[in-house]
Amino acid sequence: MNAAPVLIGYTAVVGFVAPYLLLRARWPHRAPALAAAVWHALVVSFSIGAALAAYHLAMPAEHLNAGVMGLLNSCGMDVGAGDPGTADRLAVALPAAIGVALTGSLAFHVVRARRARTRHREAVDMVGRHSLRLRATVLPYDVPAAYSLPGRHARIVISEAAVRQLTPEQLGAVLEHEQAHISGRHHLVLAATDAFHSVFRPLPLARHAREQTALLLEMVADDWALRGHSGEVLATAMYEMAAASAPKGAFGAGGHTVLIRLKRVLGPRKAPHPALRGAMAAMAVAVPLLPLLVACPPGVG
Repeated sequence: MNAAPVLIGYTAVVGFVAPYLLLRARWPHRAPALAAAVWHALVVSFSIGAALAAYHLAMPAEHLNAGVMGLLNSCGMDVGAGDPGTADRLAVALPAAIGVALTGSLAFHVVRARRARTRHREAVDMVGRHSLRLRATVLPYDVPAAYSLPGRHARIVISEAAVRQLTPEQLGAVLEHEQAHISGRHHLVLAATDAFHSVFRPLPLARHAREQTALLLEMVADDWALRGHSGEVLATAMYEMAAASAPKGAFGAGGHTVLIRLKRVLGPRKAPHPALRGAMAAMAVAVPLLPLLVACPPGVG
């Protein structure tokens, strides 16, 4: 039996239905790292499912006049009906095209963001001064702001206004938040969702995975800062820097997600039930494997 219809149905569910189910769930903001892993699992699963569906469409199990070959021939395009070699080449070319598009898009976003960070880092090093006490570069800027430039030569950048206006506790919370982005290599996580969005732009999964991953990574960094500082301290610092924006390729403590994060930081903090956490972790591991099980079910030889 040809697995293409099942794979097409599966990718449709992952690409169109699953994102809205995850958006409606309440647990992701209580376990942001796990939620980000689930979003990425859906992205990987859709990519594998789309590649396998393309393969099975090009190489139907029953006869050559089905799938992509049959569709092209029925449209008057002679693509070699009856020629297994053409089907073989098409079966390799279609999944390979998806893989090349995703890999090339990822490389493009990683390189572009790195170049932007490098240019900005060089400018920051020229204008700012390095503070050994803060382990950050201080810029002569009159608006409270802080952001991190991740990567090989990482920097935490903070404005003189932030140093003046924030208390030592608030300043420490902000610096911990930015260090979390650097230590967690969050720029690579975002590059993966940006790459997927570039290839599958109209897909709800592509749009929401990119938006939600960016928000969830900010929450992960907030949780890192909350390990050593109170919610009130972090929330006050976030409020002071709410209007500040980060340059391209950087992570900022302010930005348009501040209101959502403020409500989370100041609200009741309740972790998901261990059973729910375990189930979501298992799903994050299992979902990418489901297309493989559909395409190659156990015991089928």
